[in-house]
Amino acid sequence: MRTALILLFLLALAAMPGALLPQRTLNANKVADYIAEHGWWGRLLDQLQFYNVYASVWFSAIYILLMISLVGCLLPRTLEYAKALRTKPVLTPRNLSRMPHHSESTVDKSADEVVAQAIKALSGWRKVEREEDNGARTISAERGYLRETGNLVFHFAMLGLIIALAVGKLFGYEGQVIVKADGSQEFCNSGVLGYDSFQPGLRVDGTDLTPFCLKVASFDVNFLPTGQPDLFRANLEYQSEKDLDSGRWERYGLEVNSPLRTDGDRIYLLGHGYAPVFTVTFPNGEKRTMDTQWRPVDQVTFLSEGATKFDPPGITNSEERRTKQIAVTGVFAPTAQLHGSLLNSSFPALNNPMVAVDVMRGDLGIDNGRGQSIFTIDQNQVDNGRLKKVARENLALGGEVKLDDGTVVRFDGVKRWVYLQVSHDPAQVWVLVFAIAIIMGIGASLIIKRRRLWVRVVPAADGRTVVEVGGLARTDQAGYGEEFERLSGAVTGGKN
Repeated sequence: MRTALILLFLLALAAMPGALLPQRTLNANKVADYIAEHGWWGRLLDQLQFYNVYASVWFSAIYILLMISLVGCLLPRTLEYAKALRTKPVLTPRNLSRMPHHSESTVDKSADEVVAQAIKALSGWRKVEREEDNGARTISAERGYLRETGNLVFHFAMLGLIIALAVGKLFGYEGQVIVKADGSQEFCNSGVLGYDSFQPGLRVDGTDLTPFCLKVASFDVNFLPTGQPDLFRANLEYQSEKDLDSGRWERYGLEVNSPLRTDGDRIYLLGHGYAPVFTVTFPNGEKRTMDTQWRPVDQVTFLSEGATKFDPPGITNSEERRTKQIAVTGVFAPTAQLHGSLLNSSFPALNNPMVAVDVMRGDLGIDNGRGQSIFTIDQNQVDNGRLKKVARENLALGGEVKLDDGTVVRFDGVKRWVYLQVSHDPAQVWVLVFAIAIIMGIGASLIIKRRRLWVRVVPAADGRTVVEVGGLARTDQAGYGEEFERLSGAVTGGKN
């Protein structure tokens, strides 16, 4: 038990870096910034796995040792408890007056009557009746065995909780995806490529995910006059695995604290934002319309930034195409507030949408085989001169800007998008069961108290009966004195 307590302390201590330092599974960019800011110290922490605490070798070692220690602690205690359950209550001590609780009475009843009365008073106690060599009759009684049961339940439930959490980490997964809130985009849980970010369990390769599909028909949002949100609700249409063949769609109003549960997966609403709609009319008259999501940089006013990227049509030569790619970058304000030419937002609702854009032309770097954020352009392409700014303008709805080659960029409208998280944990029910068992077990071990009581009945020479009662609380318990007085009074009938 001492070893288990030490390991529990070490586990809590080892978890502290996970709360104090950025973790790669949550924010890889923040980890990179932290390492760059702290130099050699940051690199040392990286080598020691402090940015991935819960998957580190040392955290796993403490975790496994704690499990082994708990098993080693529980097995002998369980065997000892099973043996104690089969053992009769201990013999009545020779000198009951030495017990912490003691009373002695002489009653006008026969020994048989007193013994029968004592057995009735001790209903619910484990008891055994014996006869001593001098003819005295005794009753040994014990109560509170469920205290140890609660203790064992608590520790077995803790072991089960550790195992259930480990199973969840092995076979669970979490993924985040942005879905447009106009019903035009369908997300299906068919593989990791459908997610914007994905965190698999150690035994998950992403090829056997729970199949379901969903789309966001609309998004309801209401803001207080202060700009604080009052209601977020994504109106989903979804198909669980059983509905995929029938083509039937179910409806669900997804809110922040009301996830959708389907076939063991949970879908959470994490956030929302806006996607400005731009139409680019190229010199040959062809048009391209894009509504790429932009990310909020101010969670109060929803001032957002992003980059909407276009490939020129009709150009088959890859070298020529890379000189005429276009990106519309800048900031979007749902309720525009201009300070000179500087655009800001004063409210998160779409009261007066406006964008401040820089139009970039050249090689966006999207054909070089490297991943690129949808929210930004590749700054290296700007630095090396392969991507150049050709226009800057503030545009209201319907506003447009014309480039030097005749290309026209128009701000056509705004769409909403929602940020969803899909979580799968096959052990979540067991985590709940074991958590409840922990509470019940520790509650029983704290409330129930072990106590013993002995009764010795000795016939007196004058025909009366001497009744001696002794009591012992095996754990500190305020109030056993009152219980002892009540029981001794019931045994003797309240007469001396």
